Amino acid sequence: IFTKSTKIKDFVYHWKAITHYYIETSDDKAPVTDTNIPSHLEQMLDILVQEENERESGETGPCMEYLLHHKILETLYTLGKADCPPGMKQQVLVFYTKLLGRIRQPLLPHINVHRPVQKLIRLCGEVLATPTENEEIQFLCIVCAKLKQDPYLVNFFLENKMKSLGSKGVPNVISEDTLKGQDSLSTDTGQSRQPEELSGATGMEQTEVEDEPPHQMDHLSTSLDNLSVTSLPEASVVRPNQDYNLVNSLLNLTRSPDGRIAVKACEGLMLLVSLPEPAAAKCLTQSTCLCELLTDRLASLYKALPQSVDPLDIETVEAINWGLDSYSHKEDASAFPGKRALISFISWSDYCDQLIKEAQKTAAVALAKAVHERFFIGVMEPQLMQTSEMGILTSTALLHRIVRQVTSDVLLQEMVFFILGEQREPETLAEISRHPLRHRCFQYNLFYCIMTLRMFEHLLQKPNEHILYNLVLRNLEERNYTEYKPLCPEDKDVVENGLIAGAVDLEEDPLFTDISPENTLPNQEWLSSSPPATPDHPKNDGKTEVHKIVNSFLCLVPDDAKSSYHVEGTGYDTYLRDAHRQFRDYCAICLRWEWPGSPKALEKCNLEAAFFEGHFLKVLFDRMGRILDQPYDVNLQVTSVLSRLSLFPHPHIHEYLLDPYVNLAPGCRSLFSVIVRVVGDLMLRIQRIQDFTPKLLLVRKRLLGLEPEGPIIDHITLLEGVIVLEEFCKELAAIAFVKYHASSTP
Repeated sequence: IFTKSTKIKDFVYHWKAITHYYIETSDDKAPVTDTNIPSHLEQMLDILVQEENERESGETGPCMEYLLHHKILETLYTLGKADCPPGMKQQVLVFYTKLLGRIRQPLLPHINVHRPVQKLIRLCGEVLATPTENEEIQFLCIVCAKLKQDPYLVNFFLENKMKSLGSKGVPNVISEDTLKGQDSLSTDTGQSRQPEELSGATGMEQTEVEDEPPHQMDHLSTSLDNLSVTSLPEASVVRPNQDYNLVNSLLNLTRSPDGRIAVKACEGLMLLVSLPEPAAAKCLTQSTCLCELLTDRLASLYKALPQSVDPLDIETVEAINWGLDSYSHKEDASAFPGKRALISFISWSDYCDQLIKEAQKTAAVALAKAVHERFFIGVMEPQLMQTSEMGILTSTALLHRIVRQVTSDVLLQEMVFFILGEQREPETLAEISRHPLRHRCFQYNLFYCIMTLRMFEHLLQKPNEHILYNLVLRNLEERNYTEYKPLCPEDKDVVENGLIAGAVDLEEDPLFTDISPENTLPNQEWLSSSPPATPDHPKNDGKTEVHKIVNSFLCLVPDDAKSSYHVEGTGYDTYLRDAHRQFRDYCAICLRWEWPGSPKALEKCNLEAAFFEGHFLKVLFDRMGRILDQPYDVNLQVTSVLSRLSLFPHPHIHEYLLDPYVNLAPGCRSLFSVIVRVVGDLMLRIQRIQDFTPKLLLVRKRLLGLEPEGPIIDHITLLEGVIVLEEFCKELAAIAFVKYHASSTP
């Protein structure tokens, strides 16, 4: 047990024992583990920790003063760099790591701590797969953790760039020691300085070293000068700048063949990019290879994927957290060719996303733009625009996978600009060449159509205003799909009377009470999106209004073509609960977009401008028009995307997709008018199908799994289309009702 009087003596004794080794020993080939150096270093650490525990918080004891004033860390750095005796570098790294980790008082502000720490950082990552890799990453991570606790300290680690010394292999940074010509044992006050004070310091105060005979200092100084300080050959990485060596060393270690080391290095980078200091963020993106590392590795992992990866495998392979990228082909029962490469790519793209999500704002923007330019445009775009059908499917499935997993708002914005472009003015039918990739997404074969529609469905769930504006809203801004004149009384009677039959009484609906005020957001949080009041159907009490709209959709499909009432649990009310939940989710996403609560006044709209629904809605409406003649899977995907669009609480989307009474301008179509045309075609075609109703019911039961698969039924595509159409109309009715009720809830 140390007493206060013996602590400093013992501390000095252990340090002198280490220095005497270099003065007295001629054999420097014996490994450090054969000497007493590790034991002396450990004893010094124990004394420092015990000294701190016995003193007032923040008070520096004599042993710590001795370490700081006598520049012990500087000397240890020199010994570690020379790795003399062999293994000394490892011991020095451990000492630094434990010192920073176990001492609670802030040490890094001291010039005699942060300066040798900075130098030691430069030694880390120089050689890959070196025996000291584990100690290097532990040391770097404790430095990162200290910077996370006190972010301003990062300014000590941003070195000023200076002109190259003119010889190859010499770093383009002149250290403070070079400028001041100080030997390793010169002493100073060791007082802590602020970063701005440090940059202006021109010298250090000299003090007499007590207890240290001058001749002994000379002997040790000579011994240190004679040490070979030639480092091993550097790893094959480029360090164009030395501004932020902590980042550079971590970047090198991310390339370690040891996966655990690489993951720890990635964690260290994650801590550094999140530091709020603007100078550090600027240095990070402008003076290090971080952007290049992220994008180059993304590119190399992407290019390592086989061209023939099944898109379904890409979509369904289990999500891999970037830090848990461990995969054994032998243990995997569902292995497929390229799975290892696919998991590596998904894992690294997840890391890029998380890194940008955590990064300081300006750093995040720079990193995301680098991914956009160097990876999305440089690597992915040529693959997405190729002529090989299999290649297009694979690359589109990979893009969809990235869309699904991206969580960083900044990276999402860059991805959206890549896929859709930045245009916000209304589209024209001839406007294809402005963003070829966007147009490519709206064409090609049926399987490609399903895949791209799934991708757009996921995009529509992302919290990014530009997605919906670029795809839909910019074309509805002027409401020039409408013609400002009321319906003729005869037309109005036909519409109302023709659709009232078989109407559902919503006031008696058992779910009406479930969607009560306590289950909804306050009115101001639900953006008002009820059908607009127009001269031909003014809003009175609102209930009649919503009845008309709901019944318009429920009664679109004639009774002869309906089959849901033959199967229990498939009524319209089953969609209400889902619509309520989904609408609430969409309202939460859209709250910060400041959408209007009511449509733009017609007198302020340019109704004379030619209307084009846009390429996205054109594809959806065209596909909807072919619902009776295209595969079931395509129909499900088309209606799924349209129902998601209908849920958005924007008054123009509501009017265009959910208001059957909107007065369409000549040559314009709406979702309702498209369905009306389909129903007209259906009425003609079912007359030519024998036993239509029994066949329709059998197909529905098979789709629900209530009947086993049997012989192929004639007209199966049409029958499946009719079922999807009926369900879609019920879903639209539920969405219209839920949106109206939410907007009118006090």
